[in-house]
Amino acid sequence: MFALRRELVSPSGVEYATSLKLIPSTIFRSHPSNGDAPQAIANLVVARSNTLRIYEIQEEDSLAFASSSGKDNWPKAKKDTEAVEGEAEIEGEGFVNLGLVKSAPTTITSSTTLRFYLVREHRLHGIVTGLASVKLSTSLEDNLDRLLVSFKDAKIALLEWSSEVHDLIPVSIHTYERAPQMSSFDPKQYREIPYEPSFLLDLASEVDTRIRDVVDYTFLPGYINPTVAVLFQNPQTWAGRLKEHQDTAHLFIFTLDLVTRKYPVITAVENLPHDSMSIHPCDPSLGGLIVLTPNSIIYVDQASRKTALPVNGWAQRISDMAMQSLHPDELERDLSLEGASASFVDEKTFFIVLKDGTVYPVEIIMEGRLVSRLSMGAALAQTTIPTTMTSVSVDDRRFLFVGSTVGASVLLKAFRTEEEIPEGEKKDDAPAAVVDAAPTIDFDDEDDIYGDIKTSQSGPGQLSNGQSGAVERRSVLHLSMCDSLPAHGPVSDMAFALTRNGDKPIAELITATGYGRLGGFTLFQKDLPTRLKKKVHVVGGARGVWSLPIRQSTRSGGASSRPHASVQQEMDTVLVSTDANPSPGLTRFAARTSRGDSVSITTRRTETTISAAPFFQRTAILHVTSDMIRVLEPDCSERQCIKDMDGVIKRPKIRYCNISDPFVLIIREDESLGLFVGNSETGRIRRKDMTAMGEKVSRYSAGCFFMDQSGVLEAQSNPSADASEKAESVAKSKTSTASLEATVDPQRGSQWLILCRPQGVIEIWTLPKLSIVFSSSLITDLPPIISDTFDPPALSLPDETPRAAQELDIDQIQMAPLGDTHPQPHLMVLLRCGQFAVYQAIPDDKMIWPDSSSRSSSLSLKFSKVMSRAFEPRKEVTEKSTLSEQRRILRTLVPFTTSPSADCSISGVFFTGDQPCWIFASSKDGVRIHTCGYAVGDFFLYTDEGPCLLEWMPGINIGTSMPSKSVTTGKHYTNVTFNAPTGLIVAASSLPGRFGLYDEEGNSAWERDAANVNYPFAEASSLELYTPDFSCVVDGYEFMPNEFVNALECIPLETQSTESGSKEYVVVGTTINRGEDLAVKGATYIFEIVEVVANPEDPPSCNFKLRLLCRDDAKGPVTAVCGLNGYLVSTMGQKLFVRAFDLDERLVGVAFLDVGLYVTSIRTIKNLLLIGDVAKSVWFVAFQEDPFKLVIIAKDVQHRCVTSADFLFSAEGQFYIALGDEDGVLRLLEYEPTDPESRNGQFLLCRSEFHGQVDSRCTALVARRVKGDEGSIPQAKLISGASDGSMYSLTPIDEITQKRLELLQGQLTRSIQHVAGLNPKAFRMVRNDLVSKPLSKLILDGNLLSHFPELSISRQKEITRQIGTDRADVLRDWASLSGPW
Repeated sequence: MFALRRELVSPSGVEYATSLKLIPSTIFRSHPSNGDAPQAIANLVVARSNTLRIYEIQEEDSLAFASSSGKDNWPKAKKDTEAVEGEAEIEGEGFVNLGLVKSAPTTITSSTTLRFYLVREHRLHGIVTGLASVKLSTSLEDNLDRLLVSFKDAKIALLEWSSEVHDLIPVSIHTYERAPQMSSFDPKQYREIPYEPSFLLDLASEVDTRIRDVVDYTFLPGYINPTVAVLFQNPQTWAGRLKEHQDTAHLFIFTLDLVTRKYPVITAVENLPHDSMSIHPCDPSLGGLIVLTPNSIIYVDQASRKTALPVNGWAQRISDMAMQSLHPDELERDLSLEGASASFVDEKTFFIVLKDGTVYPVEIIMEGRLVSRLSMGAALAQTTIPTTMTSVSVDDRRFLFVGSTVGASVLLKAFRTEEEIPEGEKKDDAPAAVVDAAPTIDFDDEDDIYGDIKTSQSGPGQLSNGQSGAVERRSVLHLSMCDSLPAHGPVSDMAFALTRNGDKPIAELITATGYGRLGGFTLFQKDLPTRLKKKVHVVGGARGVWSLPIRQSTRSGGASSRPHASVQQEMDTVLVSTDANPSPGLTRFAARTSRGDSVSITTRRTETTISAAPFFQRTAILHVTSDMIRVLEPDCSERQCIKDMDGVIKRPKIRYCNISDPFVLIIREDESLGLFVGNSETGRIRRKDMTAMGEKVSRYSAGCFFMDQSGVLEAQSNPSADASEKAESVAKSKTSTASLEATVDPQRGSQWLILCRPQGVIEIWTLPKLSIVFSSSLITDLPPIISDTFDPPALSLPDETPRAAQELDIDQIQMAPLGDTHPQPHLMVLLRCGQFAVYQAIPDDKMIWPDSSSRSSSLSLKFSKVMSRAFEPRKEVTEKSTLSEQRRILRTLVPFTTSPSADCSISGVFFTGDQPCWIFASSKDGVRIHTCGYAVGDFFLYTDEGPCLLEWMPGINIGTSMPSKSVTTGKHYTNVTFNAPTGLIVAASSLPGRFGLYDEEGNSAWERDAANVNYPFAEASSLELYTPDFSCVVDGYEFMPNEFVNALECIPLETQSTESGSKEYVVVGTTINRGEDLAVKGATYIFEIVEVVANPEDPPSCNFKLRLLCRDDAKGPVTAVCGLNGYLVSTMGQKLFVRAFDLDERLVGVAFLDVGLYVTSIRTIKNLLLIGDVAKSVWFVAFQEDPFKLVIIAKDVQHRCVTSADFLFSAEGQFYIALGDEDGVLRLLEYEPTDPESRNGQFLLCRSEFHGQVDSRCTALVARRVKGDEGSIPQAKLISGASDGSMYSLTPIDEITQKRLELLQGQLTRSIQHVAGLNPKAFRMVRNDLVSKPLSKLILDGNLLSHFPELSISRQKEITRQIGTDRADVLRDWASLSGPW
C-alpha cells in the first residue's frame, strides 16, 4: 500500500517576523496626498514552520477605509465579551483598552492607518528558524533590502525580490550542516555585503572557555566592528539548588575582528539571576541592553553597571543582586515575565507584553549621563499573546508588530505628543501613555482614555507672558491598533460532527484551537457553507438564471450616482430564467409579488436566453437570445429588437454574450464577433464600428468587458513619440475610456474590452474608441507571468473547413475584481482541457517599448499567476437528444459582489458547471477557491434540487484553505468530542488557577508571606456541553482545582437500561496533581447526557444535562480511554485495563496488561487494540472474551516517542499502522508474519519514514470513496491536526498512481527551482542508522506534487514526457486525490 501526505490547512500564526523594504513599490511610491489610493510604505515577512508570507504594509485614509467597510473597520465584540462598567473595552481583534482614567481633550493629527496586504505565500521545503533584513552593495543602487532566512537543517538563504517574476529569488545559499543551528537574527542590524567567506565560531574555544549553555545572543548597534552580546548560564542550576548555585547567568560582549580572526571580550557582566531569559539591545544613543528575567528587568550599560527593577517579591529571594528601591505603590506589584516579549518604541521607552498579552510601558530614567532607575507604568492595554515582537520604522514614525503562534498577530502604532498635565494630577516618573480608540481624528473628553499611568514632568515650569506658574507639560506616548493578521493557533484536538446548513445535514470538523484567552473552536467544512432560503421551482432555469435590479425609466441626466458596491445592495426586481427544452427553448420573466415573499411569472417567450443584464443605468433590460438582441422595458415589453443578420443572410447562432452598460459583446458559433453600443439619450443600441479589430473576418474564441475601479489599468503613451504626439495620445487615452455612464457616475471606473483569438492571443482594447493597448501570445501556455509582447492586432481569418477543437483552446476568459477592502483586477483563464488559472494584474514599472511598436499608448502592467487548478476536461456532446441537452451543464464565470455582513464587502467569481466553486480573495490571505457543495448576500442557483435561493452562512472565514468559522470563548480547550445521539458537543476546558501545596494529611505546606509573593499556577479543567452551533453552554462539570483532563471520548458501553443493550456515555480520564513531593493520581469519570424539562423559551438542544454516573479513582494518571466491543479500555500509569460498566454505577475489571511508561493514544478496530507509548513506540494487541484476556500480537522494538497512532486501510484490504512522533516524523508500520524480519510476527516492520516537520497530537479516521466507485469498499483517510495549527491528510493510493506520481515527484525535485534553493528530497528524509538507505518510498510529498498544476503547460508536457506519461493522466490522478475528505 502507498500513501500521499497532503497539507489541508497551512500553519497558523506568526513565529518569526522582520520588517524591511523588499519590493520596489515601497520605494517608488507617490505622495500620500495624491488621492485616496493606498501607499505601500514597508514590507513585513512572517514565517511559521514551513510557511513564508510576504505582506505589504499600506497606508490609507482611515475615514475612507471605514466608509468602504461599513460603520468602522474594527471587528465587533463577540458575544459575552461586551465591556461593562469597570471592565476593559474591546477595541479590535486581539486588542483591549485597559485605561480607566480620563484625560484632557486630545487631537490626533494623523488621518491615516496601516493595513496588511498579502503579496506572496510559499510553502517551503524546510522549517524556518529565523528572519532578518540585510543590505547588499546593490542596495545602494535600488535602495531595497534583502531577506535572510535560516532553516532548521543548518541552511541560510539570502533572497531578493525580482520584479520580472514578481517573486523571491535566491542570491546565495549557505550550509552549516556540521554546526549548531543559528536560532535568531537581529532585525535591526543592517550590514553591508558583499560579505566575508562564511566561517564557524566556537564560542568556548575561540572566545572564552566559560561560554557554555547559551541562552540568548544578539548583535549590538552603534559599534564600528560587529559586536555580539551573549547570555549564558555556567554552571547550570534550578530553583531546588539555589543554595548551592545562585546567580549563575553571565553576559559577555565581544567584537568580531574578521581580519585577524580575534574575538576579544570587551565587557563581562557576572552574577546575573540564574533564570535570565533574553537580552534586548538599546538604542545607540543610549547604549547598553536590557536583560529580562521572570522576576525582574535589568539594564546593563557599557561599563557593566546594573540597574534592576523587581516586578514581584521573588526577585530578591532568588538573587543576591542589588535591586532598586520601590515606591510604596510599587511594593504590591506582582507580575511574572515568563513568556514575555519586549521591544523599544523610542530611545528610552520600551513595551513589555506579558504572556497573557498585557502591555506595560517601561521608561529608562537618566540622571545626567547615567541611568538611575527603571520606571514601569500600570497596564496600558491587552493585546495578543506574544511570540515575537518586531519594530517597524517608517520615516520618523514607529510601529510595533506583535506576532503570535496561538492567535491573531497585531500591528500597533506608537507616537508621542506634548500635552498639558491636568490640574490635580500627581507628578512622578512613571511613563505617560494613552491608548487611542479606533482610528478617528478628534478625541474629546469621552474618547481619550488614560490608563492608571502617572507621568513625570517633561521639564520645569516655564514663564508665560512674563508671569511664573505656567501650565506644565509632559510627553505622552500614544498607542493604537492598526491592523491584525487572523490565526486560529495550534490544534489540540479534533472530532467530526454532524451539523446543518439550514435544513441540509453537513459533516463538520470541529477543532479545539488557540490557547489561553485566545482559545476556542475552529469549525471546518469541506464546501463553502450555504443554506437554502427558498426553492423557486416555478421559474425553472436549467440553462441560465439572471437576477436584475431594474428601476423605472428616467432621463440619463437624472441617473443617480452611487458606488458600485451599493448598487449590489439594490433590491433585484426582475428574474430571467431559461431552459433548453422544449426546443427551441423557453424563457421566463418573473417579478416579485405584491406581498414580496414570492415571485410570479409575467412573460414567457419560446426561445433560449444567452444573457440578460440591466441597461441604460438600470432603466431597461438588455436581452440576448441565440439570434437577436432586444432592449426591453422594465415591464418586459419590447422597446427595440435587432436580429443578428448579415443583410438577408442569417448568421450562426450566438453562443456567448457579455454585457457592460452601454456595451454588448456577442460571439457566435463560427467564432465571429459582434459589438454593440447603447445610446442613453435615445434608449436604443446600434452596431459599433470594428474596423480596427479586423471587421467581420476576424475570429475570437472568448471575450469579456472589464470595469476598472482600482486604477491599475492606465494607458501610458509611447515614449518614442514626440511631445505633440504624446499629448494627443494622453488625451486620447483619457477620452477613450470615458463614456456617458462614466460621466454620470464617476465611480464606475474605466471600461476595457478583453478578447482572445483562436490562436491563443489575448488582447485588451480601450472603450469606447477601440485601440489595442495590450497583447500577448503566451496565454494558452499559462506561464507564471504574462507580459505585453506589443504585437499588432492578430487577424485570425476563418478557415475553409471548421477548425477542430483543441485541448489547449481557451474555453472561458473573465476579468473581474477580487478582494474585500480594495478589490484588485484578476484575469481568469479556463482551457478546454480543464486547466484553470487566476492571474493578478500588477503594474509593470520596467516595461520596455520596442522600437518597432506602432502603438500610441499601452498598458504598463503584467499578469502574475496566483492560483492554478485542474478541473475535468470539457466533454464534447456527441448525442443531440433532448435529454442530453437538458443534462448538459454550461461552464461559465459569473462575477459577483456581496456583503455577508454590514461591515464587509467581497468581490469574487462563481464558476458554474459540474464542479462549481467560489473564487475570491482577501487582503490578508490571497486568492482562494472553495467548492460549492452542490452537484452543479443571496445567490440564485440552479442546483441538483432545482432553482434555489441561497445565502452564505454568517461568520464564515474564506481566507483559510477550507472554509472555517471561529468560535472564541476565552478559554483553552484540550479535548473535544461529538455525542451522536443528542448532536451535542462535549469539550474539556483548561484554565490556570492558584495551586496550593498540601501534605498527606491535607495541611498546607506553604503560605505566602507578602502581597507581591503569590501562589504558583496550575491547570484546572472543567467539562462543558455545547449546542451544535456553539451558541451557548448547556451544562458543565467542574473538576477539582488540581485536576485536569487527559482524555475525553464518547464511548458506547453495555447497559441494561436500553433495548439495544448499548448506550453512548461520556468518559473522561484525569490527572490529579499533588505537587512535586507526592505522586500524581487520576480518576475515570462516566457521564450520561440526559434530557430534562427545561424552559419552554429555550431551543430543544438546550434541554440536556450532564449526569455523573461513576467516578473511579486510580493510583496513577488516566491518560487514554477508548471503547472495545462494549467495554471500556483505559490506562493507569504503566497498566492498561479493560473494564465493564456494571449496573450503570461502577466499573468492573475483566482484563489488564502491563504496557510502557506513559500511554499517549489508544485506537481500536473490532477486538484489536493499537497502543502508543511515550517511549515504547506502539503495541498491537488483541482482546479475547472467552476467557477474558489481552494478547500481544506484535510490537515495535525501537524506542520512539509516539504522539499519535492510528490504523490506515486501503480498498484492497491492506492495512498499515501510521504513527507520528514528537519530532514530526511520520512512519508506516506493517504487521507481516511471513516476513523473516518480523520473527514470526512478533515485531512490527517499519516500511516508510517521512519527515512531516511538526508533531501531531490528534487524528481522525474517515471513509473515502473514489468517484465512480460508490458501491465499492471505501478507503480510509487519516486527518491529523498539528501543534503549529496545520492539518494534513494521509490518503492510500493504488500502485499505478503511486508509480506515476513518484516519478513525477523525482522529476519535480530536479527540474524546477525551489524557493530559497532548498532540497525537497533531503527535507523529507529521516536519518535511520539501522537501514542502509532512507525508507522514503511509500509516502509521497503532496506539497511538492502541488507545484505541478501551477507550472506552465509546456513545462508540464516537458516533465511528463521525461517520465514517459501524459500530463492529462497526472492531472487526473491529482484531481482524484484532492479534497479534504
